Amino acid sequence: MATLFSQTQRRPPLLRQAIKIRRHRVRDLQEALPHRAQEIEPTSHHLSPEERALLYEEALYTVLYRLGQPEPTHVGESSELLRYLQEAFRMEPREHEQMLRQVQELEKPIFCLKATVKQAKGILGKDVSGFSDPYCLLGIEQGVGVPGDSPGLQPRQKAVVKHTIPEEQIHRTQVITQTLNPVWDETFILEFEDISNASFRLDMWDMDTVESVRQKLGELTDLHGLRRIFKEVRKDKGQDDFLGNVVLRLQDLHCREDQWYPLEPCTETYPDRGQCHLQFQFIHKRRATAASRSQPSYTVHLRLLQQLVSHEVTQHQAGSTSWNGLLSPQAATVLFLHSTQKDLSDFHQSMAGWPTAVSTRAWSSPAAASCTPSPASSTSGSRAGSRQSSTVLALQLEELAASFSSLLAYGLSLIRRFRSVFPLSVSDSPARLQSLLRVLVQMCKMKAFGELCPERGPLPLLVTEALQTGTTEWFHLKQQQYQPMVQGMLEAGKALLNLVQDIIGDLHQCQRTWSKIFHNVLKIDLFSMAFLELQWLVAKRVQDHIAVVSGTMTPEMGENLFQLYVSLKELYQLGPVLSERDGVLALDGFHHWFQPAIPSWLQKTYSVALERVQRSVQMDELVPLGELTKHSTSAVDLSTCFAQISHTAQQLDWPDPEEAFMITVKFVEDTCRLALVYCSLIKARARELSAGQKDQGQAANMLCVVVNDMEQLRLVIGKLPTQLAWEALEQRVGAVLEQGQLQNTLHAQLQGALAGLGHEIRTGVRTLAEQLEVGIAKHIWKLVGIKESVLPEDAVLPLMKFLEVKLCYMNTNLVQENFSSLLTLLWTHTLTVLAEVAASQRSCPLASSRLKIALQNLEICFYAEGCGLPPEALRTATFQALQRDLELQAASSRELIQKYFCSRIQQQAETTDEELGAVTVKASYRASEQKLHVELLSASSLLPLDSNGSSDPFVQLTLEPRHEFPELAPRETQKHKKDLHPLFDETFEFLVPAEPCQKDGACLLLTVLDHDTLGADDLEGEAFLPLCSVPGLTGTVEPGDVPQTRLPLTYPAPNGDPILQLLESRKGDREAQVFVRLRRQRARQASQHAPWPGR
Repeated sequence: MATLFSQTQRRPPLLRQAIKIRRHRVRDLQEALPHRAQEIEPTSHHLSPEERALLYEEALYTVLYRLGQPEPTHVGESSELLRYLQEAFRMEPREHEQMLRQVQELEKPIFCLKATVKQAKGILGKDVSGFSDPYCLLGIEQGVGVPGDSPGLQPRQKAVVKHTIPEEQIHRTQVITQTLNPVWDETFILEFEDISNASFRLDMWDMDTVESVRQKLGELTDLHGLRRIFKEVRKDKGQDDFLGNVVLRLQDLHCREDQWYPLEPCTETYPDRGQCHLQFQFIHKRRATAASRSQPSYTVHLRLLQQLVSHEVTQHQAGSTSWNGLLSPQAATVLFLHSTQKDLSDFHQSMAGWPTAVSTRAWSSPAAASCTPSPASSTSGSRAGSRQSSTVLALQLEELAASFSSLLAYGLSLIRRFRSVFPLSVSDSPARLQSLLRVLVQMCKMKAFGELCPERGPLPLLVTEALQTGTTEWFHLKQQQYQPMVQGMLEAGKALLNLVQDIIGDLHQCQRTWSKIFHNVLKIDLFSMAFLELQWLVAKRVQDHIAVVSGTMTPEMGENLFQLYVSLKELYQLGPVLSERDGVLALDGFHHWFQPAIPSWLQKTYSVALERVQRSVQMDELVPLGELTKHSTSAVDLSTCFAQISHTAQQLDWPDPEEAFMITVKFVEDTCRLALVYCSLIKARARELSAGQKDQGQAANMLCVVVNDMEQLRLVIGKLPTQLAWEALEQRVGAVLEQGQLQNTLHAQLQGALAGLGHEIRTGVRTLAEQLEVGIAKHIWKLVGIKESVLPEDAVLPLMKFLEVKLCYMNTNLVQENFSSLLTLLWTHTLTVLAEVAASQRSCPLASSRLKIALQNLEICFYAEGCGLPPEALRTATFQALQRDLELQAASSRELIQKYFCSRIQQQAETTDEELGAVTVKASYRASEQKLHVELLSASSLLPLDSNGSSDPFVQLTLEPRHEFPELAPRETQKHKKDLHPLFDETFEFLVPAEPCQKDGACLLLTVLDHDTLGADDLEGEAFLPLCSVPGLTGTVEPGDVPQTRLPLTYPAPNGDPILQLLESRKGDREAQVFVRLRRQRARQASQHAPWPGR
């Protein structure tokens, strides 16, 4: 109950002690003094008629607008409460009826439900990690109550809060991340109009943020989260998951509720969804009474309490009995309703009860009544009465002093045992302890306490001594509680570990809860005091235990010592930092106590990890976990195993820098060794499973899984520097180790392991590539053997279908990194095969055309719209050379001749020196006459090719290529005797359409020859004038002044042109052979008359 005078079992212990002391004192006083039978009226609380009327109005208003079901010990009928109030306030019936009508005419208060969402437990885990990010939506739904429904939880409903309650009336808690037992402790005030048709609704949801599947896979550490991944893939991004709801009718709730409610599902799926701890209280807002509007709630409640207590005392005196401090059910109900509706805290209710109890002590006892002088006493007895009054006052002061001392002593005894008296398992324990401290503080501040108990020390000092004593007693009690039944070192170690963990839990409770209460009330730092006391006791106990077990270090004992070390580290970290300490702690340097156990810890960690790796590989069927996860179960187990090793290293976190470095080296060495052992085991497992397989595809599947497992292992190994905090370690050991020692040790170990894994992965990928290379080569060679009637685009279809099937298969079964490596190997091999086939088919344009089409399609296939190899990896030097060769080989003879002249025109444009001499011409085209007009002006700086040191030059003019100008015969100039700078000044006209002149390679070939009478003419040089640049060819306007063009003479390439070589290989093509013969002749002539040195 909320008041101090409600029930015996709920009365605060402080008041019970005070009443007990008072009863003993009264009994002694009754025996010493004569009994006075005259009744004494209780002292008035000095309420004026107006104040009394306002207080009565407040009490009637409280009863008329009560909410909630009555408590089991309370009065349920409002009429009975109204009759009690009429008696307590001594109201006449007429006056009572008048006041009741006035109160009924007042405006109703605003009804509110004060709902506190404390915590939840055992909720569903909706995330990949196995946890949830829960939050709650809550509110009041109006118009859903159905008369006659069964009380309690409503039937399961599919509707949720956001669909049934207006958005502005919905309240939301904070999101608690990654937990199945969230703690909120948030309070909300929910208004409602009619309690009969209102329901409280709470929905619990799991907050889902938008994450990629790759991020979710990064969080996956075991097999249990895979089903959740597949479920989330089918769900909309960012859609929160429903965890359960609670629906309660308000008319079924008590005025105060504090219960665990089961979370109900919307469907039958997962019926057990956990529980939610909720607290409810019906309160009023905007009460229309004058007292509520003008006076503090505490003052009004105090006066109402005093009025009712006064009535209770009067009733007992009328029956010649002493009041025992228990309120009647009617009074307890009224006070409970008033404190609840006004939302008074427990502290304010306790503070209201204390002065009431003190003020009623004198006139509530028969002894006090008998000692009070009567107005009718004779004058002769006045002196005796005065002596009696003095005696009574002295006894009352002594009684009050004893009551103060007993109350203080009892309060300090409770504080000394606060861990057991106020357990946190009881929700109101912190509030009760705080009320106790505040009552003691208020008592010590009283003037009467200072005068009657002057020898008492300051309250903070007394409380501190009680807390220190209680902490030591609690430690020894816990130590005795964990004393093992069987005396043995291992059992003693387990008992000590449990003791240390309980101490850590107690310090956490002190830090979170108790220390705040003591600091707020008395400015006492309970946490620091408890830590200093407990750490000294723990240090002594641990040192004694290690001294006993150091000689017998079994694996079980080593495991127990490791857990003890971790717990001591956690305990030590709770203490103050070094800069804030007043002295040395008993736990300083505690890690040195465990130094002999380090080798056994490291060996145990490696042995457990190795056994787990062997077991996981032996159980692995080398099947991918799913479409998104392409490695097998052993890779997941291995990742979890390495994570456990990293967690062990983090738990160890050895303080000494040099020893911490050596421990880290050992962890890295063991991890790398496990990685290589895993590679050997997984390959052996693949050979074992594929030995009896006749299907080569199944063996390829297993090989893909093995490669993927190794790739996953490489990713895990690469995270070691982060998981083991190498950067922080490097900063710690910088002053201890030599320069570069950490780099040469840890990084060398890691790089060695990564290199070994990389070699194993490349070997596996190379094996897969070799299986595909045979099929690729077979299909490429088939291209050249297909009959000529098949189009090149159709001829390459078998090759492309083969690649499509195989590469899709590999892409499905390999992770991206390994698939890219496989593509690189296949692309290199494919280019090599294409080059070999192209070299064997140089003389066959049809085969080369097919190879050209195949190369184009293969590039598209391996690029795969950006999902395969990047362009820079595809367009290698080999690819570009092959592409050029196939372009030439696939071309017809005339196309090759055209390309040849294009290259000579390009050579002409790039030639700037006149080492062989030059010719000067003027050329124009008259479109109206379709005539090409050429003026050959001169030649200069020709080579002397005759024995007399001179030459007999002339120029031959031909339009090339010949197949474009078949009707035009070559033209020649006059021959000039012994002249190296001949002036020709001759004009030639060619009747030719404009269209062939505009094609690529169309040119005017100017061949300068030295005339020999007895033998063949010698070649001075060649010049190529592109016809597309001739004025008048591209326009309709006749050319005016035609500029001169000076063309340096050139020679054919001395090493042979690849186009000529290709044409020469086409033996059955007469046109190609004639063209090659002429070009070869010019090349031989050029080689016979190379330029003289120095020209």
